[in-house]
Amino acid sequence: MGQFLWGALAMACLTAALLFLRFWRLTRDRLFVYFSVGFCVFALNWIALAVLNSAIESHHYIFLLRLVAFLLIIAGIVDKNRGRRA
Repeated sequence: MGQFLWGALAMACLTAALLFLRFWRLTRDRLFVYFSVGFCVFALNWIALAVLNSAIESHHYIFLLRLVAFLLIIAGIVDKNRGRRA
């Protein structure tokens, strides 16, 4: 059951990534690229958990993917909020 749910979460993250990619194509705003890549990394995290059967706690390094995804999203927000200096 856990692998099914992780697969569903991966699919949801990839759907969100495609949605943000579509917004980027319309607006050319880099924030949407950061979000899209972040959600792709989230999907990789869920896929890795499903494939490696992470019920064993020795796979804690997989959660570094989640850290990378959050850092990408934070970097996108910081990049968006930086003021352009003339």
